[in-house]
Amino acid sequence: MTLLRREIRPFPQSQKDVVSSILAKEERANIGVLEPRILSVERDGGVVYSWRGATGTTRIGKYDPHSTENKLLYTFDKQVCVSSCSLNKEETLLAVSLSQSTQGEGRFKPVSKCLTLLIEIHPINNTKVLKAVDCKVKVQFLYPKTCRTTILESHLLLAAEDGYVDQYHITLTRQEGYRVVMQNPERLSRERVAEDFSWVQWNSDTQRLFYLTAREKHTLKCVQFYPDRNFETVFELPLEIPNVSSVTSSVRFVNFGYDHYQDMKDDGLRLEVFTSPTGTMCVCYSHPVHWHRDATYTIAFVHRGCSKTFTVSLEKGSAPANLPIVHPIFIHLDYYIVVYLADHFLHLINCRQQDLLCYSLFLSGADGNIEALGSGREVVRVSGSRLLDVHAGRMYTMELNPDFLLELLSSDRPEAQQLAALHCMLVYLQPNPVIELKIINWISENVMSFDAFDQIQEFILATLYRISYQQCVSLDKLLPYSCVFEKKELPVALTAIPGVKCTPELLCQPIIKGKPKSLQGYWEELQHVLDRMRYFEAVPSPRFRSSLIKGDWDRFQAAMNSEKKKSPRYHRQIEENTKKVLSMVDTWRLDKRVVPLFQEEDQQQRVLVGLMVDKLREHLNRHLSRLGKKKIDLLVVNYAAKLLELVWHVLELMWQKLKLGPWVLCIKQQGCSEEWAMFHMMFRILEATKGLCLPLPPGYSTLLSVLGVRCLPLHTFLQYVDHGLLQLTEPFVSRLMTDLDNSDANEQLKFSILKRLPEHMEQKVSQQWDHPITSACISREYVRTLLEKNLESTDSALLDYGKSCFYPDFLPLNHLAKNLSNREEQAQNPFEEQENVDVRFVEEMALRQTQIKLGFEVK
Repeated sequence: MTLLRREIRPFPQSQKDVVSSILAKEERANIGVLEPRILSVERDGGVVYSWRGATGTTRIGKYDPHSTENKLLYTFDKQVCVSSCSLNKEETLLAVSLSQSTQGEGRFKPVSKCLTLLIEIHPINNTKVLKAVDCKVKVQFLYPKTCRTTILESHLLLAAEDGYVDQYHITLTRQEGYRVVMQNPERLSRERVAEDFSWVQWNSDTQRLFYLTAREKHTLKCVQFYPDRNFETVFELPLEIPNVSSVTSSVRFVNFGYDHYQDMKDDGLRLEVFTSPTGTMCVCYSHPVHWHRDATYTIAFVHRGCSKTFTVSLEKGSAPANLPIVHPIFIHLDYYIVVYLADHFLHLINCRQQDLLCYSLFLSGADGNIEALGSGREVVRVSGSRLLDVHAGRMYTMELNPDFLLELLSSDRPEAQQLAALHCMLVYLQPNPVIELKIINWISENVMSFDAFDQIQEFILATLYRISYQQCVSLDKLLPYSCVFEKKELPVALTAIPGVKCTPELLCQPIIKGKPKSLQGYWEELQHVLDRMRYFEAVPSPRFRSSLIKGDWDRFQAAMNSEKKKSPRYHRQIEENTKKVLSMVDTWRLDKRVVPLFQEEDQQQRVLVGLMVDKLREHLNRHLSRLGKKKIDLLVVNYAAKLLELVWHVLELMWQKLKLGPWVLCIKQQGCSEEWAMFHMMFRILEATKGLCLPLPPGYSTLLSVLGVRCLPLHTFLQYVDHGLLQLTEPFVSRLMTDLDNSDANEQLKFSILKRLPEHMEQKVSQQWDHPITSACISREYVRTLLEKNLESTDSALLDYGKSCFYPDFLPLNHLAKNLSNREEQAQNPFEEQENVDVRFVEEMALRQTQIKLGFEVK
């Protein structure tokens, strides 16, 4: 039960038995069936297999995985030992190598140990002997990808144990409208492809031939075959391989099908090469493992210019002396190389990011067991991630199991395993909403940061890295993919694996021989990867670190808090960056979003968004100028937009999980436990992004403050504000002033908030609070503003008069006196031309008229 629950991942998915249906037909005919054997898998996925019936014949068939049909290809009229077999793309020719017995007779009487035949099968017409030698011979048809529908030429590789590979060009002709036969079987064109090798590997998917020569030193070479009949040696790499004698003891064939009649003793070096379209190349080799010794294997990362040799300490125990010698199995899973030793360990090695061991996953014991690949089973790799169980006659396609990776996130696991599992799911697996939700749930249940890494920072950076890398692989060495490198000192838990020793070494520079114009597809990408590697080795700190913009961000904040002046050109550029980002944010489902973000002007976050865009654009233009400014600008703006969307998406999932509703935005009531969980999660996101100086969606600070005032005690909430953990945004304070009544507790809260606001915001939001004190302040400020505007229009003489006023602090009376004085000076004196004026009488009459006007005296 434990083994099945924790079964590894890579996860074996058993395909339909490729020989089941045709064998069932034989059994129904009472013929009897013996020894079904898979021989090879062609580029189109077709499985070529043989079986032996009770009638004394050997038959060869093909299973088509797309139509799930079986087809009989050829029948030998006696029992033969098929050691190698291949079918051409048009299914008109069959190449077969037969292991001969010394007591043969009849049509195929042996004259040598190996007989290689070329058989016409559409229809069965002619058989040609290609080789009759005393060494092993492997055959393999080329499967060129071409747009032509009718091809009257086939190309066959013949690899001999003597250390050479020939290519046969077979011209076909059509007779009687349907018969396809060899045009000149006696004179087949032949070319020498490779010679003097001790090891050779065929890659069917990419039509490449790798081989190892040792004329002066061990050199790995690659021959690329093209859709036409041409081929060329395009790659060479010198290799320093230990125990050279074990490599040259006998020629080894990889991916040339499986020989069921070969000598099962395999005590030499095992070597395999893996490539992927993204420009990676890994050369993997291992020495045989004895029960009382450690396991040693090497992964040479050609695209990174380095290799790593791992030595794993195996459990020493009592074992029989005749325990068979075993080899680890190498499996290619695109971004990972799997090294598996049954009953001991499984090592999932990251072949893109090898900076630290923590990005590779090492499992031992029950965790590292694969039931389908257990001890005692003879399993060989067919191509890529497909494996063949030789005795069971079944094939398996290996893939990572995210359910088991999720189990590795449990708290009882080492932090290195948790980081490797999280990184694998976020970066290398295809996006899966179910898995993504489970990861977010795991983060919410472990909101406190781990000692070795911050899981929220890891989630954000790794997800953004995956999205950006899918858009442009050139960003591989320029964008951050993990938060670990932000630490000043790496934790020991992430730099070592118990029981595993890692020895890194530098590789020799590979040579790509193809002409620049002829380098296409993979080889062009590999050349770019190697060029970038050499460039970035000479550049200090090529990977962008968002935390480095903190200095500029602090200066911008200081400028915003000072007096408002007209924005300079650089400030306008920052604002334009922000507008581009916000225009790309996915808001087409805004009406269905439950978390109220992107609905307000958050000046601080807007500046941070624009600043990050500006700095990242500058970084990419410096190191990746060949992409062009328009492409870089699009990548940078999309990166920032995806960051804001990602935070929004996490909050949406958490909001739905906690079943929160619009009532959360009301601050009149205390929050519940679900709101406290949401507040805690949002606060951790704030800490994580603040540590990396990453922007948050506009409205995030307001929503966090609303949750804070609902969930936290008053004094705690104010402490969060004083320490800069919560931001008093204008929308939040406005909501606080209008929604809360004027109870004693609420008055205390409002006064505490107003006291902490900048002056310009305090004046603005205080107008929204209906309170006597704020009303008096508003009135006083209004009169002051109104009168100061009026005073600005007076002349300097009037201002001098105002300074000597008897009531300098009572503005209305002061203003009235100034106006009267001004009017008095400007008015004409009606008595200036008259000599005898009773001034006393004028004063009394003026006073009397004033009393009458005010109603104190009847006229």
